[in-house]
Amino acid sequence: MPKPIVWLLVAVVGAVAYVAGTKAGQSRYREISSVAKQVWDDPSLSKARKNARKAIEKAAKKASKKLS
Repeated sequence: MPKPIVWLLVAVVGAVAYVAGTKAGQSRYREISSVAKQVWDDPSLSKARKNARKAIEKAAKKASKKLS
């Protein structure tokens, strides 16, 4: 069985790796979320979402009438 100092070293290395990974991941997250926001706010995508919403509402009304 390893000595407690080995477990402590493993814990410290793990903590350092975690912190380093989260800092690198944070900048990548910001980059991805920025691009996603640009795509989401694109006028053509907004129009497509609006058209899809209308089609869904129309289909829901049609289905509701059939069930009534």
